[in-house]
Amino acid sequence: MKKYYLYILVFLFQSCAAQSSPQLVDASMEAVIREKLDYYLYYPENYDTGSREKFPLLLFLHGGGESGDSLGAIKRNGPPKLIVEGKQFPFLILAPQNPHRKKWWNTEAVVQLLDTIVANNRVDPDRIYLTGLSRGGGAAWELAVQYPKKFAALAVVCGMTPVPYAAWLNKKMPIWVFHGVEDRSIPISESETMVDRLLGMGYDVKFTRYPGVGHNSWIQAYNTDALYEWFMQQDRKGGD
Repeated sequence: MKKYYLYILVFLFQSCAAQSSPQLVDASMEAVIREKLDYYLYYPENYDTGSREKFPLLLFLHGGGESGDSLGAIKRNGPPKLIVEGKQFPFLILAPQNPHRKKWWNTEAVVQLLDTIVANNRVDPDRIYLTGLSRGGGAAWELAVQYPKKFAALAVVCGMTPVPYAAWLNKKMPIWVFHGVEDRSIPISESETMVDRLLGMGYDVKFTRYPGVGHNSWIQAYNTDALYEWFMQQDRKGGD
């Protein structure tokens, strides 16, 4: 287990003192928040070969049920669960934990952690992949919108979607969306609407629906070997 800290200080600047009459006061505040991220980092079997080969990296964001201060909870689902069960992957996997049980992911902190891992390991910056499930799936969409030049491919499982900002995604980034048709926590309409919007704008999008499956569509999605083969085919070189 490793820990990552993001420190944010708060500075307030105001140009004039308060007066008795109604007024607009111009001011500025530099806000910095402290965030602690525990995380798992998986290395593929052939990482320590003595070569200078650079490897792809998959950033995995868990769902709301794994949030909190027990890092082992991350192993319940997705790639971390498969690793515990003995599955091997051809890339590094970074799996941070959202420390807030009832708050959204701090995506800025996640990206700073990701950049630190990339800088200190043999990671190919053109082959960074992004995936997440449920609340982490929504955060994955958000990261891809906010940092369109960072990821070579995106896979989202039953995540809430930022439809109004669909056009902010990198049009050269392949996307694969998974969702259970019977999902009552985050309805499949979230993904359907987003996929339709992206396809209408000419994006490269795959959409897998699971009939009769509810919110736990991540079980089928992350047991799909074709997903990891698809990731390995993606490279950001030549794109933005």
